[in-house]
Amino acid sequence: MNLRDKLRGLLVRLYARRVEGHLDHSQVPKHIGVIVDGNRRWAKASGSSTEHGHRAGADKITEFLGWCSETDVEVVTLWLLSTDNFERPQAELVPLLGIIEDVVRTLAADGRWRVHHVGAMDLLPAGMQRTLKEAEEATAHHDGILVNVAIGYGGRQEIADAVRSMLHEARDRGVSMEDLAESVDIDMIGRHLYTGDQPDPDLVIRTSGEQRLSGFMLWQTAHSEYYFCEVFWPAFRKVDFLRALRDYAARHRRYGG
Repeated sequence: MNLRDKLRGLLVRLYARRVEGHLDHSQVPKHIGVIVDGNRRWAKASGSSTEHGHRAGADKITEFLGWCSETDVEVVTLWLLSTDNFERPQAELVPLLGIIEDVVRTLAADGRWRVHHVGAMDLLPAGMQRTLKEAEEATAHHDGILVNVAIGYGGRQEIADAVRSMLHEARDRGVSMEDLAESVDIDMIGRHLYTGDQPDPDLVIRTSGEQRLSGFMLWQTAHSEYYFCEVFWPAFRKVDFLRALRDYAARHRRYGG
């Protein structure tokens, strides 16, 4: 690393400390959703392989959760694999699935997080399904941040699964379709989502400069604040995270009022 890069790094760290020093912890979001984006473009820009980009993105996750643990964040939802991603070429998808499985094992072994899967479990390979179930069981009693790993996740799929779950429950209880139709409300549907017993995201961060949700938590983000960051996910820094928190704290949330 040359002198110019060292000076730039020092200035970034000093700036991050300044931002952190002025951060109002009472205004920190309790639930942060993250659309992890830009691994492939980061790899292309750096002249490396797509797989290397995905691994660099995976390495960023533990670092990011460490930053969250320094604040009052209670829940983090990481979108690691969408239902649409299954359309990618097998040459990319197979290594990516292996990398994501390694991420889940790493989070479970860390000892600080509670791991919870959100997504369509039946779309995933049997080995990954076992890894997710084992991670949830092994971390169920941990006191740290609840980490939702959104794998095989799609917002429309989640709502469809919620309705299906609601119908199955009504059938098992002997409730008629007419009675169910009369009793359906927002809270009932919400209870059947993958995150049914969790608070909705206060803040959603998307990296890589894209300014769309792409179907991320369509139901839960009705009143969320969004922060779009130009940085590719593997290059996401603590100062970028702190800027997102500062921006969130400066907003006045009206909840439609």
